[in-house]
Amino acid sequence: MTESLSRGAEIAVIGAAGKTGAAVVAALEGLADVRRVVHTARRPGDFAVDLETGTGLDEALSGCRGVYVIAPNVHPDEPAIVRRVLAAAADTGVEHVVYHSVAWPYTPAMPHHVDKAVCEDLLRTSGLRWTVLQPCAYAENFGAVLDGSASTVELPYSPDATFSFVRLADVAEVAARVLLEGLDIHHGATYELGGPEALSVRDLCDRSGGPVSVKQVSVDKWMSRHGRNLTDDGRARLAAMFEFYDRYGFLAGGALLESLLGRPPTPAM
Repeated sequence: MTESLSRGAEIAVIGAAGKTGAAVVAALEGLADVRRVVHTARRPGDFAVDLETGTGLDEALSGCRGVYVIAPNVHPDEPAIVRRVLAAAADTGVEHVVYHSVAWPYTPAMPHHVDKAVCEDLLRTSGLRWTVLQPCAYAENFGAVLDGSASTVELPYSPDATFSFVRLADVAEVAARVLLEGLDIHHGATYELGGPEALSVRDLCDRSGGPVSVKQVSVDKWMSRHGRNLTDDGRARLAAMFEFYDRYGFLAGGALLESLLGRPPTPAM
């Protein structure tokens, strides 16, 4: 008989402030088996957690049976954050840690992907029960195309590079199921989560139903418009990712996503 989180389980979501964390929280709160979701975003009623020092982690995780870990995007030292979370999880008796990684984590040309590979290794050697999710690029990264409000899209890589775009709600639903279903089913599993087909951004624009022009611009020009708030390290990490996308695209398998959802994945467009 598999072990599962009991009815009324408490679940912590580390990194609940971003779009991924918000989607996971919404998926969890829609399930009757969750008594309380412990947020660690800076909102009224949330726990005040400093991921850079670990302050507040023990309090936030106390009483939780499971934790979902999402690090800040292109963080300069994601492994340090994960080490702190794992230490707090061990101290407080968390039974199941689910780590939000990325498809193709060991890709030397993308340093922030390699950091996630290091984090996966930390998880596997932590002595805790664990699961890794490796989603591909979100279709929602092009939300203006999806909702029909875009007229122009500028990219720092080829518009014809192909991606296995996955819908954020599908990833969040899988995260919630993995956290709440049998621990014996998901412990030790690594799930690559790609969408149902390979599409380019040009394909997304062509399917949008309206006239959307898409063009490639230099990385420097893109950064001047969209990366002004990033650190130098963050810009360098994104620039490396864009160069990789330009040469190779970013594809991932979709069979596991469909199996975990128990239904066909949501189309990107």
